[in-house]
Amino acid sequence: MKPVGILGGTFDPIHYGHLRLAEEMLELARLEQIRFIPAGNPPHRNSPGVSAQHRCEMVKLAIADRPAFLLDEREVRKQDKCYTVDTLKELRGELGNEQPICLLMGIDAFLQLHTWHEWERILDLAHIAVGYRPGFAFDTRSMEPTLHEQYQRRLCSVDRLAEKPSGGIIELSIPRLEISATMIRERISESRSIRYLLPEPVATYIHQHNLYKSC
Repeated sequence: MKPVGILGGTFDPIHYGHLRLAEEMLELARLEQIRFIPAGNPPHRNSPGVSAQHRCEMVKLAIADRPAFLLDEREVRKQDKCYTVDTLKELRGELGNEQPICLLMGIDAFLQLHTWHEWERILDLAHIAVGYRPGFAFDTRSMEPTLHEQYQRRLCSVDRLAEKPSGGIIELSIPRLEISATMIRERISESRSIRYLLPEPVATYIHQHNLYKSC
């Protein structure tokens, strides 16, 4: 049974950095699909610059031509703060106890995982796939002790992801595009071009709805 990938984020706006990471993870981790889950009220960062409706529409446009990518709007429907562990609980209940689930994240997020709400329960509900730049070396000596303890659950092969529904950590070397949502918002506010930083339908949507002009 191929794992289902979960990629969360504010997607404010979604750009080629997000999409390239998802494409690499889909291939390298041999995932069945990837669910893009825009954050509603994220606990670890400021509120998104535009509404949940706009962010979801932009994700929908960005992934329209990729059947393996799906939009999941569960978090944006909630009024309270959204925690990853709660989202994974819901998904586990919907997908069943045998379906492998793989939470996708970058190395920066992984190294802060111990600050997340009920973070140690995440590995009871899903695997974690950590994307890092080619040539990056994990410095386990500087890793937070409780996170380092969980890091011992890392897997030696992506094949292991399909063998169990949760519990493993896999590291994947993924070229990173130097694109950020912050940079895109700043360029829009300065009336500078955002061409080739995100899909053209997303850029068109941003301009049509006059988004990020006051960022």
